[in-house]
Amino acid sequence: MESENEHDFDTTLATFSHPRYELIATGQVHDGEAAVREYFRASRSSFPDQRNELISLRHADDAVIVELWLLGTHLGRLGALEPTGRAFRTRMMAFFIFDDDGIVCERVYFNPGDILRQISV
Repeated sequence: MESENEHDFDTTLATFSHPRYELIATGQVHDGEAAVREYFRASRSSFPDQRNELISLRHADDAVIVELWLLGTHLGRLGALEPTGRAFRTRMMAFFIFDDDGIVCERVYFNPGDILRQISV
């Protein structure tokens, strides 16, 4: 998670045996290194200071479950929404799913309406 805060996406991707991000609330799936890199680029162009703060960490047999705050400032276009300069802070949960070779998926649960409410004018 810290490598994402630092925008060191090479390090982030190196933790995956197969990079895959699933954003459950929006139904978006970014499968493979190129797709995940594009997700990082697009999300950071809307929120260049996007970062996370750990709340809690749990583990299961095949996963690490992370509760976190996601924070950022809307400084770039987000779909049709022009930058507002407004900040957001939302609580999220991420499941890092493992197989024998490493992380195969980060599955993220969040409320996109909470972010939109905070950044809209």
